[in-house]
Amino acid sequence: MSAELRYKLADSAWEYEAIHGLNYRSFVEEIPQHAPNPERRLIDRFHEQNTYAICLEGDQLVGMIAGRCNRPFSLDAKLPNLDSYLPPHQRAVEVRLLAVLPRHRKQAVFVRLAGLLAVHFRQQGCDLAIISGTTRQIRLYRHLGFVPFGPLVGGDQAPYQPMALTLESFGARAGALLAQAGGRTASFLPGPVEMSPAVRQAYAAPVLYHRGAEFATLLARVRRALCELAHAPHAVVMYGSGTLANDAVAAQLSTFGGRGLVLANGEFGERLADHARRWSLQFDVLKAPWGDAIDLGQVQRRLESRGARWLWAVAGETSTGVANPHRALQALCRAHGVDLCLDAISALGLYELDLDGVRLATTVSGKALGAYAGLSVVFHDGRLTEAGVLPRYLDLAAYEAGGGVPYTQSSPPLAALDASLRGSNWPARQARIAQAGSRLRAELRRVGFAIVARDCAAMPGVVTLALPEDVPAERLAARMERLGYQLAHRSDYLVRRNWLQICLMGQWQDDLLERLPGLLAEQAVRSRARSRSIEPNRFAPSPSWNFTT
Repeated sequence: MSAELRYKLADSAWEYEAIHGLNYRSFVEEIPQHAPNPERRLIDRFHEQNTYAICLEGDQLVGMIAGRCNRPFSLDAKLPNLDSYLPPHQRAVEVRLLAVLPRHRKQAVFVRLAGLLAVHFRQQGCDLAIISGTTRQIRLYRHLGFVPFGPLVGGDQAPYQPMALTLESFGARAGALLAQAGGRTASFLPGPVEMSPAVRQAYAAPVLYHRGAEFATLLARVRRALCELAHAPHAVVMYGSGTLANDAVAAQLSTFGGRGLVLANGEFGERLADHARRWSLQFDVLKAPWGDAIDLGQVQRRLESRGARWLWAVAGETSTGVANPHRALQALCRAHGVDLCLDAISALGLYELDLDGVRLATTVSGKALGAYAGLSVVFHDGRLTEAGVLPRYLDLAAYEAGGGVPYTQSSPPLAALDASLRGSNWPARQARIAQAGSRLRAELRRVGFAIVARDCAAMPGVVTLALPEDVPAERLAARMERLGYQLAHRSDYLVRRNWLQICLMGQWQDDLLERLPGLLAEQAVRSRARSRSIEPNRFAPSPSWNFTT
């Protein structure tokens, strides 16, 4: 399954025009079902009622499938008493016009097209799909789960077999079919993330000399783009993980003097406290339960009663999926003359972040910025400890004095980050993440999952699920990986709590995301059944954990 292929519902004039062209090529030139015409364009007679799922390679249409639930169906005219052949159902959709260019006729493409259409029509209340399947592809249709019924229809040159499939059974089967077809696993991890082709291509470009003019131009462009995205005046790019960047912040804090305050309501807030402890900083910790947002009233009272020279907090607490109120913290710190430092490692790129007035903040290349891991970034307001005081690799002033390149650096990860920063429409991307995340949380709750973060404090694009004891996260994640989905579960803080995590930090396909909650619920039922050593069909879910598909 090529990452360059994109699946969607057709909604634009040029897509419909391309559909008419592929329709002609498939059902006039390849399958002689209609008479030729000089325009080489075939408009389906039900076009105005059809919903088309399409597959695009760049701007080229390479596959399509259409569905409509308006009666009479085309099959009604070919097979009298159609309903007498069908299994019990509420509402049927007729699926037609399955056409894929020869070079893309792989099972994964057929499954993705059918799956996208199935998701759409299930949302319209349909529970049964019927087709007139060309006899040339009977084996494929059977493999997808279609069951033949009735006699052949159509002419001798283009015979078709009527077939039916319940949409629920297809939804449960689609992931396994994709995995069998060699489809790439869809990553919903917090890192490494799924990257765009442009980012991968940039990473493979020739390596640049880190003292050369071309590297300097590249670095300057990346730093400028990062500052524009974060609304920050300065950015230092370092080679290492977010832990390195946070150690660089702790190094700066060690020179501030006075006492600080660290806020912790999850794993990464507690790690900030650990950074501070290892640097022998003088500080207090204000904790909140994991899954709760930081209580601003408590922060204000702490600042008023005990004071602080600096405050260090996580903007987006990845472990729980909680977004802490960074703007309100900025206002509080400004009002009390406190220097605010933020860990924005998972937040930047995922949602709108304004670091104006923040003393120091950190992020990385390999999460929501959509590039390879390996680069960390420290934003600052220009007030840095003078060069030569701190350990060399953590000396931010030395980076600035050296034009951002005090030591040997590697161009491939920088070029990849540059491609992601330049190739992303950040407002549109963040809006898509917010909308998809909201739908994902609602659907996960509908099918029976408990989400750690409340909606009012939820990070867009990070959903942490608290599983019951008899549904082991490791087993459930393994089942989902066999169905083509990578979900986070191996981090120590997730393992200890039996939590599972879904992240929208990289590239993803809408149809795979829409199918995820139902598949996850089905596999949760199977995981629980296995843990109780009983057959899945004998499972009676408890009222508080009623996973439904």
